[in-house]
Amino acid sequence: MSGPRTVPGGVDLLTVGEALVSLRSSGPLAVGGPLTMHLAGAETNVAIGLARLGHRAAWVGRVSDDELGEFVLRQLRAEGVGTDGVRRDPDRPAGLMFLERRTADLTRVRYHRAGSAGSALHVDDVRAPLAAGARVLHLSGITPALSDSAREAAAFAARAAAAAGVTVSLDVNYRARLWPRAAARAALAPLAGYASIVIASEDELDLVADPGADEATAVAGLLRRGVRTVLVKLGSAGARAHTRDGVERLAAVPVTAVDPVGAGDAFTAGYLSGHLDGLDLVDRLRRAVALGAFAVTARGDWEGLPRRDELSLLTGNAAGTTLR
Repeated sequence: MSGPRTVPGGVDLLTVGEALVSLRSSGPLAVGGPLTMHLAGAETNVAIGLARLGHRAAWVGRVSDDELGEFVLRQLRAEGVGTDGVRRDPDRPAGLMFLERRTADLTRVRYHRAGSAGSALHVDDVRAPLAAGARVLHLSGITPALSDSAREAAAFAARAAAAAGVTVSLDVNYRARLWPRAAARAALAPLAGYASIVIASEDELDLVADPGADEATAVAGLLRRGVRTVLVKLGSAGARAHTRDGVERLAAVPVTAVDPVGAGDAFTAGYLSGHLDGLDLVDRLRRAVALGAFAVTARGDWEGLPRRDELSLLTGNAAGTTLR
């Protein structure tokens, strides 16, 4: 198995975005009960996934200048994610995410993120971390939805990274509660023009292509614009990877799922890890679906993600196996 490679003076992966404090309940929020505190956020999930696999990963964003902001930083640092570029914002609160397990098969999420420290991300926050160097810049479509300044920061980061020859990865990650599809398309379609890797679910592809475009049309348009790989996440059905050489398909790894939150970010982390390790396309997909499987087997956005020596745990071990 290939080991991680690094870039002198920089990091393997730089992520830019929002971190949330997630408060989780095992039952309905309306009747009260204990909440447990976790770190959440699409970009931080990806950064942790890469760091656990031995890559040098860093996250850039803003956190509140209080105990909740300190909690975010402590969690990231404990997982080996670089936070030197993070800014403490004394004027804005932490973004919150409330998650309730409403039934055994249904989870509901509520957000309190308007006016948060994370939403105040600014172009000036990303200049120095970008200048320090990275092999891959990863962005999600959530960050541009948070505010005008966050949208400008994401666009600046993508443009500057692409100009410097850095691989840009974009996960569409559409959130209907943050903005309508038309607004998302207006921001994300140009952003995709700087990306080498675009990641989306089937119903998100038209947000980086023509309105109403089917998968084949959307992918063809992205490849013409210079995107090298288009990854289509299919959930429990696996994934497809489109390149100029054609399409590769891979089934999901069968596991007992207990929490689907964070699976898409884990998939992205696995793919980017394979990219950084120089794996071929099929092996990148294998690592991506493996990390997605690990993610859903534990509660929390990233808590179940594997270390490098655990990547083979899901192969060759029957359900219920105990390793002694």
